Amino acid sequence: MSTWPIGVFTSIDAGLGVHLDVAKELGIPTVQIHAPHAGTRNAAAADKFLARCADAGITITCVFCGFEGESYADIPTTARTVGLVPEATRAIRIQEAKEIADFARLLGCGVVGMHIGFVPERSTASYAGLLEGTRDLLDHLARNGQNMHLETGQETADHLLEFLHDVQRPNLFINFDPANMILYGTGNPIEALKKVGKYVRSIHCKDAKWAPEGERGTGWGREVALGEGDVGMETYLRTLKDLGYTGPLTIEREIPHDPVQQKADIGQAQSLLTALRTKIL
Repeated sequence: MSTWPIGVFTSIDAGLGVHLDVAKELGIPTVQIHAPHAGTRNAAAADKFLARCADAGITITCVFCGFEGESYADIPTTARTVGLVPEATRAIRIQEAKEIADFARLLGCGVVGMHIGFVPERSTASYAGLLEGTRDLLDHLARNGQNMHLETGQETADHLLEFLHDVQRPNLFINFDPANMILYGTGNPIEALKKVGKYVRSIHCKDAKWAPEGERGTGWGREVALGEGDVGMETYLRTLKDLGYTGPLTIEREIPHDPVQQKADIGQAQSLLTALRTKIL
């Protein structure tokens, strides 16, 4: 695979990703996919999806976990419902993540991604339980020959580094999403990227505007089309180059309610990233 192939976040039958047909039409060669519903995590569905990818010349680079009951309605709801952090659903979600990993193996994909949730403070019992559950999941992935990529945004770079250190597993890495740092108000994305860079194995290309000064961390920032927000795409890519990142530039545009605009914005992002790649590499 060449340096910085363009990618897009897509879906088999669920989630916020665009349809695979959009990637095919735009000639995008790599995809991260949102894991399908439980009923379609089987060999037949994997074979069918792989055939569609082969027809389109597309490589699957990551399979993302999503769970029933997750909601990103606002930041407090996200903290309460997303990932492996909520204790009431942790065990069942770890089991489901193992099943998603097994489906990813059927797809020939060695990377599973997720939002683990708002990681608690280190001194809490919830943190200790999260460590134990994450290790159990990572050990399952290791038996599959797979890595886990945690998506950034819901904690500061420093707290994420603490968690990675405390988990003590060699197959835990980062999927860096700069817009999420802005949307959640958890830190300057370029500074954060420099801090966690040695763990970054996949990325999202997504853009956002900060929430008003007094609302950062409590109210959402606003996602916008790539190049129209506060990330600074050229600086972002130059920082990735300095860190030695050579993997896909995976576009994520979360406006599934407006597929026409979503497709247009992805096309615009593809053009911007292609131009910046030519300029920087």
